[in-house]
Amino acid sequence: MPLTALRAALADIMDLRHAAAVLEWDQETHMPSGAAEARAQQVATLRRIAHERFTSDELATLLDRALPESRRDVDLVRITRRDWQRATLLPARLVSEQAEASGRAKTAWKRARESDDVTGFTPHLRQLVELATEEANRVRPLIAEERGESYAPSNADARYDALLDTYEPGASTEDIARVFADLRHELVPLVAAIAERPVPEDAILHQPMPEAAQWAFGEAVAADFGYDFDHGRQDRSAHPFTTSFGVSDVRITTRIDPNFFPTGFFGTIHEVGHALYEQGIDLDLDRTPLADGTSLGMHESQSRLWENLVGRSEGFWQGRYADLQALAPSLSTVPRDTFVRAINKVEPSLIRVEADELTYHLHVLLRFDIERQLVAGTLDANDVPEAWNTTMQDLLGITPPSNADGCLQDIHWSLGAFGYFPTYTLGTLMSVQLWNAAERDLGSLAPQLADGTFAPLLDWLRTHIHRWGRTRSARQILQDVTGSDLDAAPWLDYARTKYSALYDL
Repeated sequence: MPLTALRAALADIMDLRHAAAVLEWDQETHMPSGAAEARAQQVATLRRIAHERFTSDELATLLDRALPESRRDVDLVRITRRDWQRATLLPARLVSEQAEASGRAKTAWKRARESDDVTGFTPHLRQLVELATEEANRVRPLIAEERGESYAPSNADARYDALLDTYEPGASTEDIARVFADLRHELVPLVAAIAERPVPEDAILHQPMPEAAQWAFGEAVAADFGYDFDHGRQDRSAHPFTTSFGVSDVRITTRIDPNFFPTGFFGTIHEVGHALYEQGIDLDLDRTPLADGTSLGMHESQSRLWENLVGRSEGFWQGRYADLQALAPSLSTVPRDTFVRAINKVEPSLIRVEADELTYHLHVLLRFDIERQLVAGTLDANDVPEAWNTTMQDLLGITPPSNADGCLQDIHWSLGAFGYFPTYTLGTLMSVQLWNAAERDLGSLAPQLADGTFAPLLDWLRTHIHRWGRTRSARQILQDVTGSDLDAAPWLDYARTKYSALYDL
């Protein structure tokens, strides 16, 4: 039967993609540095073969002949066909070049970051931008047709739309720019008002804490949240990430700062949010293109929910602070409310992944602005450090003392992931919309967090979001669960309420 044959062909293709992902995970965690060139070639080969099989005439024929027998089959054919249409616009040569270029760029980025020498990464960034621009130019006509728009090759935002669509299907650069402008308008006065209040003492967070203790605490909390270590593991990497080799094998990484507890802990639970999503996808979708998050914004809603709405809440630390104190003698005499205020301190900072909930969005806006210029061709890779520092000064009032703490701090551009950064803010906005819906159904979650009871929240997320994989769009999930589209108002209400209380505004 064509449908059975289609599933078999897709399973083989997904196995190839997952095999490439295993090699990429190893590159970030255990691979010796001298193997970088060979690994780039190996990954490129697997990605090219997977792409050639996916865009083959044989798969097109199977899609045409498949006779769906259920709603799930309809979704499989519909979404796979759309993926096929996009993929066929990209020649195997381009896919292979992108994979190989990214493999080299990741190693170059690590070295540049360690040595604070951006010149070693700049040529790689330029090449990745050129390849991403070629991809966008090839894909944009499809996006324009789907939206009923006229295609204009010279429209830089239209090119960025095509890259953004990879991560947030249906989103537009114009809409995101408008949301970011609204957020900036609301956040600037709130942050300014907070700056007038007494600054919480956060020196307690900069005390030495054994790395083993931090690791043990993070893994214990991950397990309590519901992360299944029988089908996953945590390792160290230069930049925290989550990767999936199928529903039965979802891995996370983090990095530990022995003198700053939030780096490792919040990195861990952020990635756990991603991993819980991947581990919660319906097993019937495994080895198909449907076994993935429906969008990066929805994915980030899960990581930001566990990181911020749970991990930075008073309720959570009511239940876990004594456990942390037992591992960290420096906190033994520090009251819990002092600690909670410290981890929620609002202050412009250099590092996005360590930023507070309010200024975090300004970090995303910075990257969004630079990416748009790179894709438009109005900013050269050589000029990124200066543009970064100037924009950070404008948005956050600080200038990085080094490129390692500036334009080299994130791994995303070395992956060729242009269009990814906006999803962090989109997901943060979604997280509060979903949290409010969960509390509507489950009641106040604070007492459950204090008791260390996380299963009701996870079960709710699995029922309404995780299990569907890509069979429902992010917009459909938001409408079904919250009754509305993406809306910044709930997050702004949450931010004003929380920080007005913390800072006695």
